[in-house]
Amino acid sequence: MRSFVLSVSRKVVFSYISSPEVGFLRSIASRFNPKTTKLVFRFMGLSDVDPSTNRTYGSLLQNLTFIKTFASGILVPKGYIWPVDATLYLQSHTSLVSDAHKAGLEVFASDFVNDVPFSFNYSYDPLAEYLQFVDNGDFSVDGVLSDFPITPFEAIGCFAHLATNATKKDKTLVISKYGASGDYPACTDLAYNKAISDGVDVLDCPVQMSKDGTPFCLNSIDLIESTTVAQSSFSKFAMTIPEIKSGIGIFAFNLTWNDIKSLTPSILNPFAKYRLFRNPRSKNAGTLLALSDFLSLTKNQTSLSGVAIIVENAAYLADKQGLSVIDAVIGALSKAGYDKPGSQKVYIQSTNSSVLLKFKEKTSYELVYKIDETIGDAANAAVEDIKSFASSVVVNKDSIIPNNDQFLTAYTNIVPKLKNANLSVFVETFSNEFVSQAWDFFSDATVEINTYITGAQIDGIITDFPKTADRYRRNKCLGLGDNKPTYMEPVQPGSLFGLITKEFLPPAEAPFPPLTESEVAEPPLPPVAKIAPASSPNAGTKSPQGNSQPKVTVCFFLSTLAVFIASLLL
Repeated sequence: MRSFVLSVSRKVVFSYISSPEVGFLRSIASRFNPKTTKLVFRFMGLSDVDPSTNRTYGSLLQNLTFIKTFASGILVPKGYIWPVDATLYLQSHTSLVSDAHKAGLEVFASDFVNDVPFSFNYSYDPLAEYLQFVDNGDFSVDGVLSDFPITPFEAIGCFAHLATNATKKDKTLVISKYGASGDYPACTDLAYNKAISDGVDVLDCPVQMSKDGTPFCLNSIDLIESTTVAQSSFSKFAMTIPEIKSGIGIFAFNLTWNDIKSLTPSILNPFAKYRLFRNPRSKNAGTLLALSDFLSLTKNQTSLSGVAIIVENAAYLADKQGLSVIDAVIGALSKAGYDKPGSQKVYIQSTNSSVLLKFKEKTSYELVYKIDETIGDAANAAVEDIKSFASSVVVNKDSIIPNNDQFLTAYTNIVPKLKNANLSVFVETFSNEFVSQAWDFFSDATVEINTYITGAQIDGIITDFPKTADRYRRNKCLGLGDNKPTYMEPVQPGSLFGLITKEFLPPAEAPFPPLTESEVAEPPLPPVAKIAPASSPNAGTKSPQGNSQPKVTVCFFLSTLAVFIASLLL
């Protein structure tokens, strides 16, 4: 190898030569000018042995002045600098970088891979990890070795050394998905406060109704999805209600608010099948909030531009449970002072046009229509119908840039069509976990966000990691116009797909169907039924009576067992 390197160096100028063998680097040190070619000693595992000296790399690490006699720098696994404990949480940084710099050595960190889980402290955001090594207030490494070079380019060129109050250079709204639910259990005080501190513009509250008519914030009407209710005494209220969802659930309207707020929250793990779990240390932290508590939290937050109140299942709650979620929301907003002019907007979101029409009849809040299926287009009549009652539309990412086997194919015309009708376009859901992103985004949430904002020209991002989206709006490269670096250009859909050789192309997929007018139009909401009050769940083991339980699981033992197993898989 020594002969080969020396021979090639007569024709090629090497910038760096690295090796994990002391003997090899010492044998060529005198043959290279350190001003043009830097020799870098690569450290392997602490207990691994350098064959040329028969010493462990851990022992060599204690003698950096010796390394300096034949090398200009060292290349070390990132854990040498920022170690993690057995549970994948960061420990305090070591003194390696400062020690090496004192010895006159540059420090390069290795093992950066976007699609391999790293410390939970980074919330699955690879860019945040690079910033930890180059912009932590104490030290900076001199370089990194990465499988995904676009990410360190972004980190160093656009995001490093941003002031905490750096000016937003982009006006795209950042809207939370159940607060910062990527870091804490959904719709808890911790998730909401984290979202606010992370720079969210619009904080969301999906409103559910308790048995005693208290509106509260939770991501689903089924308590199993984000609490440990299945392991509580309330598991006996498991039932199936096909009008709401398939499968067994324990529904909010069968428990009082006192029952519900006593439950332990459970963090959402949408990518658990890939063994990607969110912040295990805080998986059951926080408390649930009534809508009134949520509005008290948001009302005095000057950083917020608005709140998003999400209303679903209104027809079922009115007809079958005798609960008016619309009146409950209007009352809570009025009591909190949101019915009067102020700096914060109120967005009312629903997948039901009938719900938004009822709010339009009774209030002057901003109305947001959510299209809950993936579409490839929208009929003009459907767009006109939406425009008659809403000012904004929520669509999913695939409706903007569809993919085939996770390879982006092309832009649809959804965004221009909706924006031409003066409808704002909000897109969901932007998550940090790499499995939520198409291959084209190189397992980097920032690349994905950049493409949807600068390429698709959307108006709002709905995300369970608001910090990632807000940081994007403040990066230094946004103000460069045509001079921005190539790594901050939006991804071109179809470019990666076009590199696939013919025999490996995935089967062609049919385009997504268009949204039709008949899918938007709905009959009016039913009146609120008068239903006799039933006993509290804590009063006994009797099942709720009448319309409150249209289809109840027949066997108590089997339903409880099924709910318990389901909860373990969430």
